[in-house]
Amino acid sequence: MDLAAEPAADDKTRIRPAATVILLRDGASGPQVLMGMRGAAAAFMPSKFVFPGGAVDAVDADVPLAAQPAPDCLRRLGQDAPGASALAAAAIRELWEETGLPLGLPGRWEAPQGWRGFAARGLVPDGSALRFVFRAITPPGRPRRFDARFFLADAARLAGDPEDFSAACDELSHLQWLPLAQARRLDLPFITEVVLAEVSALLANGAGAAGVPFFDNSGPIPTFRRLV
Repeated sequence: MDLAAEPAADDKTRIRPAATVILLRDGASGPQVLMGMRGAAAAFMPSKFVFPGGAVDAVDADVPLAAQPAPDCLRRLGQDAPGASALAAAAIRELWEETGLPLGLPGRWEAPQGWRGFAARGLVPDGSALRFVFRAITPPGRPRRFDARFFLADAARLAGDPEDFSAACDELSHLQWLPLAQARRLDLPFITEVVLAEVSALLANGAGAAGVPFFDNSGPIPTFRRLV
């Protein structure tokens, strides 16, 4: 996507790059996913259960990663702006802000605003914990529009207790680990339902050799293709 061709920055309906984390862990009855509920007054997807995520910040492009995502993820992410490292950093930052759970490796660095709480734990964001599994652009007519990349991550890669949400901001409430089947029965945005179905298929059938699904609503006609 050509970001230079986007409307002015104060246009809330412009398509903004975003990143989301689907955090999974093994539960007693199978895989569990972490989800939370957006506030009733939120402009985008109010009162819906979602994965942690949000828009890429300008500082994310300058954040060092302790390790990069896998080569196939980098290739698929690198096909458009703002670049693979910024998207991976944004995913880790949003997970940290909204849940208080850090995906990082030990290290010291000069962190910009928005990252200082993460860095204070002696951690550098770990892009290798992320697997790019889905992309979707919000359809026209919505109060907010995002070009969102969805990343799968194993809770075993967290640098902390997966039950400790004490450092989370208040953007998501009812943070909880749910069996995949139960999560799909919640009040979800349509695209979240689709992503959960894709994740269930990946877990059942292994890596998606056909590529990453991409629901592209950037133009007047919705299209679907796979990023290979």
